[in-house]
Amino acid sequence: MVENPFIIKGYKSADLFCDRDAETKALLSNIKNGADTTLISPRKYGKTGLIFHTFEKIRAKKLPFETLYVDIFATQKLSDFTKALADAVLAKFPAKKSIGKQFMELLQGFRPMFTMDPLSGTPQVQFNYVNASDKEYTLKSVLEFLNSQKRQVVLAIDEFQQITEYPEKNVEALLRTYTQQLHNIRFVYCGSKRSLMTEMFLDAKRPFFSSSNMLNLDKIDREIYGSFIKRLFGKYDIPVDDDALTFILDWTRCHTFYTQNLCNVIFSMEPSRVNLKVARESALYILEREAYNFLQYRELVTTQQWLMLIGIAKEGSVSKITSSEFLRKYDIGSVTNAKRIVESLVQKDMLLQTVGIKETNYQVYNVFFSRWLENL
Repeated sequence: MVENPFIIKGYKSADLFCDRDAETKALLSNIKNGADTTLISPRKYGKTGLIFHTFEKIRAKKLPFETLYVDIFATQKLSDFTKALADAVLAKFPAKKSIGKQFMELLQGFRPMFTMDPLSGTPQVQFNYVNASDKEYTLKSVLEFLNSQKRQVVLAIDEFQQITEYPEKNVEALLRTYTQQLHNIRFVYCGSKRSLMTEMFLDAKRPFFSSSNMLNLDKIDREIYGSFIKRLFGKYDIPVDDDALTFILDWTRCHTFYTQNLCNVIFSMEPSRVNLKVARESALYILEREAYNFLQYRELVTTQQWLMLIGIAKEGSVSKITSSEFLRKYDIGSVTNAKRIVESLVQKDMLLQTVGIKETNYQVYNVFFSRWLENL
């Protein structure tokens, strides 16, 4: 069986990873020079892939760093954060290794309950806290353990803006107090909600103000992505017509996840040549495959929000969201109502808000959903 080279989940290898040379270089430079990094991008632009690509570079260059990744998207409170971090350490450093053994000894002092992940088979830990100070002390101990290692640690925390949702009021200040004392750890704070991440790291009143170097992830250059697509298909002697390539990049708006997904489907069709007909049929297959899911979105929004989504999808992108022409064309209502609708849809991650120097632009976040809405 031939493995599909267009990866839509996880990270496989540098050969299957497209570009991000400048971002990788910047991230490595920060790590080597002792600077923390705040990495911001919309969801599914490939920031997690960039993290693991950078980790692979660190291993390939034999740089003196241990790498650790933790995703806190599903966490709801500070104790969840500590558990996610501890689970990541347990997965990275098995008990048979000296670091893993030391970490297990540390955890035993907190009298935790250990379980095994049914899918990965890696150990997981559950802490039993008596009061809030126990939670803080446990987190501090885990971070100090990482800081005490002989090799420096690169700790990437994905969806870092999630800490602003925790019920505890002092999480930002607490974490900043801990992290600024850990000189043996290089932090990479990753986030997909630009407004929240920007406020956390650029607002002078917030604890993490000016504590790291900002790195923004944008779309991959069309020519670079086009060459990448042709190269991967070419490895299997499958030529790609120029008009098909143009369609692929246009239809997915050069958005990493959706471009990879469409190419993945095209490759799965086992074509002898990628022409415009094959590309269009693959796009139609995706819309038919996702139609039921898209219909469910209708139940999550109001009628006016649905009309707003349709309007923006049909326009492709909208900057003058409150213009009388746009509101009248799609029967959305008043300017005040439109502002309220847009704010709600942005919060729900159904609209992507891109703030520019001169104007703010809006697109439907899910590109495939946007293409489906165009046909309504």
